[in-house]
Amino acid sequence: MADNPTSPPSRPHARAATPTVLVVGGGASGNAVTILLRRAGIAVDLVEARPDWNATTGSGITLQGNALRVLRELGVWEQVSACGYAFGTLGITAPDGTVLHVAEDIRTGGDDLPATLGMQRPQLQQILIDAVRASGATVRLGTTAEALEQDADGVSVRFSDGTEGRYDLVVGADGLGSATRAAIGITDKPEPTGMAIWRIAAPRPAGVERSDLAYGGRAYIAGYTPTSENTLYAFVVEACRDRASIDPASYADEMRRAAQGYGGYWPEIVEHITDPQKVNYTWFDRLLVDGSWHRGRVVLIGDAAHCCPPTMAQGAAMSLEDALVLAELLTSGRPWDDELFQSFHERRVARVRTVVEASVQIGQWQLDGVRDADVPGLIGRTMNLLKELP
Repeated sequence: MADNPTSPPSRPHARAATPTVLVVGGGASGNAVTILLRRAGIAVDLVEARPDWNATTGSGITLQGNALRVLRELGVWEQVSACGYAFGTLGITAPDGTVLHVAEDIRTGGDDLPATLGMQRPQLQQILIDAVRASGATVRLGTTAEALEQDADGVSVRFSDGTEGRYDLVVGADGLGSATRAAIGITDKPEPTGMAIWRIAAPRPAGVERSDLAYGGRAYIAGYTPTSENTLYAFVVEACRDRASIDPASYADEMRRAAQGYGGYWPEIVEHITDPQKVNYTWFDRLLVDGSWHRGRVVLIGDAAHCCPPTMAQGAAMSLEDALVLAELLTSGRPWDDELFQSFHERRVARVRTVVEASVQIGQWQLDGVRDADVPGLIGRTMNLLKELP
């Protein structure tokens, strides 16, 4: 992809009257940074590899207050609120469904936002897509950036459709397997943590009004989150297996097997685990790019720079916060130079590292069979930190 992955000589960048930015990747972080930059009058091209813009994939997503705070800044909170299901507590249950403890969720987005909101992931993506379209950004689907060539003044890009473009900045928001990350010479790659998750969207049983988590039993974790008045998404976490050895046609059978023996609302949920095409199987990965997240005029955000297991439901929140902070810096009037991009990294890295390490630690305690681990304490400390603005 990269003809010249090394950074050009560092110097302040004299931008054109209307600077131009290429955003590679139309997930949460890419969509968010596009909306914010367009609001400031910056010209943005967004390219997304998938022709469907990921608008139909995924089961559910848990958004905590600090993610909702960014969505409000994007101007989409009313739509998100109308589509999702807000709640303020977390239930811990025994595998048989007995409720052991109900904890108040920390309002990481402030008292004027719900502590937590579950929603169907495709609906969130569609809301962001509509906001990108309304922003006036140029969008090309089914398109990738195949080659980047940098100099001191910008980046020349060759696209998979044979066209070329010239940009003041390229934002790599192309996810866990980021080709942009590799193109600029960053060799960090996601590493599996040893756990995997089965997910499905299903009807919401009457009485499910919060996330409940059962630790232990046949799997490490069995849980569910309401995503609307009528829906939820359910998940089961187990040790990761060779994905190639699992026939996708057996996904529903495999998830039902993993959920076997869990009580409470689980028998009703399991009745709806019938279509293997609606079941998602994913390994837990961890990534935190070592050192700066930029090279020259290419900067990484979201899963391209960091990812963590969903044990604290903070992956999307960290990606959205990246977009917010980067857009704030790019629209501050400062030169778009190494100093600005380094300050972006410094604003983000400690907060992201805390979340990644805590999310991985919770899973590692389970893998190691640690029975006296202070999971509530670790979650509480981390969530209280996230109440602070990014």
